[in-house]
Amino acid sequence: MNGDSVDTDLARTWVQAIAAAVDKHKDHLTQLDSAIGDADHGVNMKRGFSAVTMALADYKPDTVGAVLVKTGTTLISSVGGASGPLYGGAFRAMGKALDAPTADTQQFATALAAGLESVQKLGAAAPGDKTMIDAYAPALAAFQQYSGAGADFAAAALAAADAATEGMRATTPMQARKGRASYLGARSIGHQDPGATSTALIFRALAEVVASR
Repeated sequence: MNGDSVDTDLARTWVQAIAAAVDKHKDHLTQLDSAIGDADHGVNMKRGFSAVTMALADYKPDTVGAVLVKTGTTLISSVGGASGPLYGGAFRAMGKALDAPTADTQQFATALAAGLESVQKLGAAAPGDKTMIDAYAPALAAFQQYSGAGADFAAAALAAADAATEGMRATTPMQARKGRASYLGARSIGHQDPGATSTALIFRALAEVVASR
């Protein structure tokens, strides 16, 4: 493994880091969701990634994609509400795009794009609708920009994490146009979107595990 690729071990470490981040921030995610949703996002994400950690414990993947497909399939089967299909579908789509023992920065960018396409297809949301896409889309754009410019994986991942965090914060003044929060109309303004928040955690986890290898 070099600084410009992800292998099966790093993919597994990334997912484990997401699980740890979700566990650490589950109460915050639930607080955010209690304001504009069903107050279950933290619990659901914790349940899902705990199940993923167990599913990956004895798993012997041949490809980076296999790790992510296993992650996605487990999330779909273990997370309630819309989060399971959205997050699980994204990981499955990413995994299907990475059918090799390692993935370089440009290949990973292609996989991230497939993940976003899956979320948009299922949720029918666009940037500005106050959803996870408001963190995912800028993260993808940053990762693509850096990878296209020849940056190494760590730089691209850090840029994506920072863009996701900015996108997450930008959801606060938005009025929700999709999902349960959209039922609140103008009352959804002033609250940070929980889906964008957990998406930012996912990208931050990637940046941290890549930087620490």
